Amino acid sequence: MPSHLHEALLLLFRNRPTLAPELLRDALQVELPAYTEARIDSADLTDIQPTEYRADLVVLLLDGKPVMGIIVEVQLSPDERKQFVWPVYVTNLRARLKCPVCLLVVTADEAVARWASRPIELGGASLFAPLGLRPSGGPEITHENKAREDPELAVLSAMAHGQDADSAKSAQIAVAAHLASVGLDEDRSRLYFDLVLSSLSEAARRALQTMDPAKYEYRSDFARRYVAEGITQGNAQGRAAMVTRLLTLRFGSLPEDVRSGIAAASIEELDAIGERLLTAETLQEAIRSSTQTAG
Repeated sequence: MPSHLHEALLLLFRNRPTLAPELLRDALQVELPAYTEARIDSADLTDIQPTEYRADLVVLLLDGKPVMGIIVEVQLSPDERKQFVWPVYVTNLRARLKCPVCLLVVTADEAVARWASRPIELGGASLFAPLGLRPSGGPEITHENKAREDPELAVLSAMAHGQDADSAKSAQIAVAAHLASVGLDEDRSRLYFDLVLSSLSEAARRALQTMDPAKYEYRSDFARRYVAEGITQGNAQGRAAMVTRLLTLRFGSLPEDVRSGIAAASIEELDAIGERLLTAETLQEAIRSSTQTAG
């Protein structure tokens, strides 16, 4: 049964078909053909034989006609059986599309990425080379302007660098990814927020908790309007509205008593909730006693 992380990573690529070619071009320096469209294609790679072959995801690049196929495989641990099926995926899709095809392996672990990048011997001096994306080789998106242009890439960046030694930078990348997710629909916002937080090291979580919003350089009008005005200014009503929105994105619809408690909370209590909500596991942990005593 595919894990939650496996499906969540695939969802990033499904939600943004251009993510796969962007990573191939920018992170792995793969030369791509000219194309005008990227779309999700059938992942059924079965040939005329009865054996079924199904990849995780297929992204098709088109310029009027197919010019390249990208097979995206999420691999969370080594699996030696893949050396026999991955080449089949590529050759079957290549035969179907009649254009070049490559296989991109996405993983959250450096060792798995190294394993996935090993050339596969086909026999007769023929080799097949999967393209393994190392987490450390992914982009570092620290500015919310860039993050909002490509939310899925921002989330992938936060996941890739959440365990970096520079915990302050990890926290900054997480903030940018969160800002990018705030403007999305509620389901995507909550999923992306959870993916970002679950990828952070303890040191990065502590850095995130102690980050001073007033000292963060918000570059976009969106961030200044929804975050800077709501959190960094001494305006209890603005902060309450922003905290309510962030709690809703994080935990879903809020009970009426929680909403009224937030509306009645002091600036200090709202600040405390704002510090906790980024790392809290539950709604009650985020609000703690602040809204309970305020209501």
